[in-house]
Amino acid sequence: MAWTILLASAVLEAVWATALGESHGFTRPAPTLVFLVALALSMAGLGRATREIPLGTAYAVWTGTGAALTVGVAMVTGGEEVSPLKILFLLGIIGAVIGLKLAPSPSPSAESEAG
Repeated sequence: MAWTILLASAVLEAVWATALGESHGFTRPAPTLVFLVALALSMAGLGRATREIPLGTAYAVWTGTGAALTVGVAMVTGGEEVSPLKILFLLGIIGAVIGLKLAPSPSPSAESEAG
């Protein structure tokens, strides 16, 4: 469940980042409202996910996924130029996020013994 919440929070990160750009420095009310709501929900989800996922891993997945989605949306909507290198590097980010999910984590008992 924590990974689902984390990925939903990453999607919300892309929403608030896109809305931030559309708000034109918080001068447009609707995108500013979307930014504020998505930001709050995204942060709340990240915080909730860190109850079960180590902070470093959760933050890397959250920022990486959110960044890749933000650039992807900008490419699809014409706000960002599409290039083979950008696509390659975005795939690299996605691959790293998948790798973090698949990498073994220490058991909870091993973490309490270390701390």
